Amino acid sequence: MTAVPQTPSGRGGYRPPMYTASWRDVVRKDLFGPRPDPRDRPYRAVIRLALIVFRLLRFRFDVRGAEHVPAHGGAIICSNHVSYLDFTFLGLAALPQRRLVRFMAKASVFSHRFSGPFMRVMQHIPVDRRAGTAAFEAAVRALEDGHVVGVFPEATISSSFQVKELKAGAARMAIDAGVPVIPAAVWGGQRVATKGHPVDLRRGVAITVLLGEPLMPEPGEKTQQLLRRIRAAMEALVDEAQRSYPQQPAGPEDRWWLPAHLGGTAPTLEEALQLDHHDVRGTTHTLPRPHPVVRVKKLLARRRAR
Repeated sequence: MTAVPQTPSGRGGYRPPMYTASWRDVVRKDLFGPRPDPRDRPYRAVIRLALIVFRLLRFRFDVRGAEHVPAHGGAIICSNHVSYLDFTFLGLAALPQRRLVRFMAKASVFSHRFSGPFMRVMQHIPVDRRAGTAAFEAAVRALEDGHVVGVFPEATISSSFQVKELKAGAARMAIDAGVPVIPAAVWGGQRVATKGHPVDLRRGVAITVLLGEPLMPEPGEKTQQLLRRIRAAMEALVDEAQRSYPQQPAGPEDRWWLPAHLGGTAPTLEEALQLDHHDVRGTTHTLPRPHPVVRVKKLLARRRAR
């Protein structure tokens, strides 16, 4: 038995049961396999702490495709990014294969007084956006040493909750290290903690995590060719995660976490490009939020236009 049940893909009309963390999962001795690396004790402690939080909040997980994470050897998990908690959800999806994911994250997280020590002891990889070569080389070394590296190729949370332009680093790393890319999608975490909205610790939120079939760089394949395959796989997984998500907004004012093309009031891709551009560069910029009545009118207008 594993912390996250191995479940079918969910296609063909069958919906696998959702997983809610239990206290038994928190204290299980074999959660990380029979002989876990003693150097990863701090990382394992953080995971158990995360499971406690998941239990207290009774998150309902729909995790599919965990079997695509290799049991041994290097691999890249390449995911969309909608919330501050996405890395914890993707890490949960790797647990059935007893793998710990080393995530690439912006350097400021490592210099933070609280989060910095945790990020360093868990061997995550800092990314200085002004000098990314060091992070790239560190990630390739980790892959060649047999680690699983987690990458959010959009470089920041997507304000539109749609897949935007991807950075090419993940594709380059896969080609240089000769490892597979596992495309992934996370959905639902934006309802709990995302940029531009207050943290909402409501209980029972559904979290969908989908992992697709590994994409192995082909002989002679160029970076942009592999990147196009990664993007297509990610978009398909995000679309499936959004459309199979089991919960709906409570009302018109709760539609902010849905993208515009699904009838939500999240920023459009064009608006998000402006917001996220400033976020990546570390500058401050906000778009004016329309009055709630205006947002409802826009929503009704879109629904009439369908």
